[in-house]
Amino acid sequence: MKENKKNTVILFVDDEESVRMALAAMAESLGYHYLIANSSLEAIEVLKSTEVDLVLSDVVMPGMDGLQLLDHIKKNHKNTDVIISTGFFEKASYSEVIKAGAIDFIKKPIDRAELEAKLARAIRERNLVRELERLSMHDALTALLNRRSFDERFPYEVERASRQNYSVILAFIDVDNFKDYNDKYGHQRGDEVLISLGKIMAECTREKVDMCFRLGGDEFGVLLPQASSDQGIEIAHRILQSFAGKNFGKTTLSIGLIACKRDKNLSREEDERLMKERADQAMYDAKNGGKNCVVTRI
Repeated sequence: MKENKKNTVILFVDDEESVRMALAAMAESLGYHYLIANSSLEAIEVLKSTEVDLVLSDVVMPGMDGLQLLDHIKKNHKNTDVIISTGFFEKASYSEVIKAGAIDFIKKPIDRAELEAKLARAIRERNLVRELERLSMHDALTALLNRRSFDERFPYEVERASRQNYSVILAFIDVDNFKDYNDKYGHQRGDEVLISLGKIMAECTREKVDMCFRLGGDEFGVLLPQASSDQGIEIAHRILQSFAGKNFGKTTLSIGLIACKRDKNLSREEDERLMKERADQAMYDAKNGGKNCVVTRI
């Protein structure tokens, strides 16, 4: 996996101007995009407004030191990694900073070759971790988000919608007569049905806004944040009609659609469980009502 310098943002934090200038010159010569802060507090302000991949911070700084900054980053910026630098070895050992959550340690004065090697390794490891995370959150067959992703995203989206006072629509989708199709034509043809439905769902929803999931087997889900009931119904019918146009034998779709509105009288867990049950029931009502239709419980 190649190191991607162009898309990597590094924040250097040091209270000494000469060190900041030296780090900037080295980063410039190595081709990295970098930012500079002269204190932990300034670094925190930068992190609020900018997505930073790596922070390289001195330990000994007035006010909030580097280990305290590290702790803040681990709690508030989970996608940002930290490398600690210091010339005061009695203040922070390698084992101490790694135990605190840093990914590496570099001694001062910082050598250009050592900095280049440590940044390159950090980026390679970040890219590997991100790829493994991506694979673990996606369905291998359809490339849609998987059940694990749904279990993480659903409560987050419902809570955010409640907090920001907008609507979120949930649709559960089941492929009708899929077992008969599979038995008649074989698993490879059955997989083609599922892959095609995944593509249809992606095409019929808003890119980088809506979320499409394969929940397992021939069961799928769609989350539509900031969508009205009418928009949700329109998208569901679009998926239904597009799938019907593929002519996969007697297979059709049963879709259950609900609006997820937080009930503050219930615990979050109970409320979310009931939402999913309502969507599931709407889907089964569609299936029991003749299939190839959308049932809404808005």
